[in-house]
Amino acid sequence: MKNNIQEIIKQLDMQPHPEGGYYKETYRSMDLCLNGTRSLKTVIYFLLRSEDVSHFHRIKSDEMWYYHAGSPLIVHSIDEQGNYKEQKVGINFLDGEIPQYLVPKNTIFGSSVLEKNSYSLVSCSVSPGFEFEDFELFKQSELLNQYPSHSEIITKLTLP
Repeated sequence: MKNNIQEIIKQLDMQPHPEGGYYKETYRSMDLCLNGTRSLKTVIYFLLRSEDVSHFHRIKSDEMWYYHAGSPLIVHSIDEQGNYKEQKVGINFLDGEIPQYLVPKNTIFGSSVLEKNSYSLVSCSVSPGFEFEDFELFKQSELLNQYPSHSEIITKLTLP
């Protein structure tokens, strides 16, 4: 399985993402919005291995996730009111999975792979387009102070 994952990363020309996992930007709209300061939309491939997590982070745009291959992925989120939710993204509809999932702007979110010794391959589209200047990666202490009732998932999806 490890060789297969490395081959996918190589074939898709992916690089490590600061939140965890691997990514490749595949589309950046030439159309601009927000007074010409932002691409209308961006799209990436995102691959997460089961031994990794996508750490809790936040962006200022909506992000739509689309499942492609491998294990289902769990998107973990804390909304602006402090409510925690998890959603399985995959194609086993009888197990509550859905093939696409929207993370609203300003939501704190991260992800993990459902099955051991596997990976999840998804695409993520962001509108208005993603810029690293809008990317906020959280420290464990920050989120534990704000949301102590979610300590188990915060500990899993943040760096100390």
